[in-house]
Amino acid sequence: MERLLEYFGVLSGLLYLFLEIRQHRAMWIVGFLTSFVYVFVFFFSKIYADMGLNIYYVVISVYGFWQWTQGKEGKEDAAATATRDEIIYRNLTPRLLGVVMLAIAALFASLYNLLHRFTDSPIPVGDAFTTAVGIVATWMLARRFIEHWVFWIVVNCVSVWLYCGRGLYPTMFLYFCYAILAAIGLYTWKKKGIRQR
Repeated sequence: MERLLEYFGVLSGLLYLFLEIRQHRAMWIVGFLTSFVYVFVFFFSKIYADMGLNIYYVVISVYGFWQWTQGKEGKEDAAATATRDEIIYRNLTPRLLGVVMLAIAALFASLYNLLHRFTDSPIPVGDAFTTAVGIVATWMLARRFIEHWVFWIVVNCVSVWLYCGRGLYPTMFLYFCYAILAAIGLYTWKKKGIRQR
């Protein structure tokens, strides 16, 4: 059963990333399903922070879907006037980048402390790191910050190593694909995207 869930998560995860690159809002629905499945996959593998991260993904998928369909920007937003094939993005300001980095550091310290003291996690440092960066990167995606792709490239490369060590080989393959497709996503958004102020 665990392996079946993992394979389902891999397939739906690849579909999610394809939709993310295309900026299709259905990605949030597929992401919801993928994350829900991975809550159980990571629980069985004792990767608790990533399990918690996937609970967060389930919730943020609802927020992301709402943000991409009826977000705060309203009709004056560039996304409202874009055609279906256009990709709208914005950039982090230096000040917001500093806030993002502080948020990651605070999340990492908190998660590491929890995992190290209160769980039997065999990989507390890596698990805390990928979870902290993943939380912030998903928020960045919901707000259409192009830099989220860079964060995902780093997280996915670290995740490949973590999942290999835990014997989650299909998931390791998924995250290897995620790393490659995140680089493609960054290139695609830069090449075809319209920068929003």
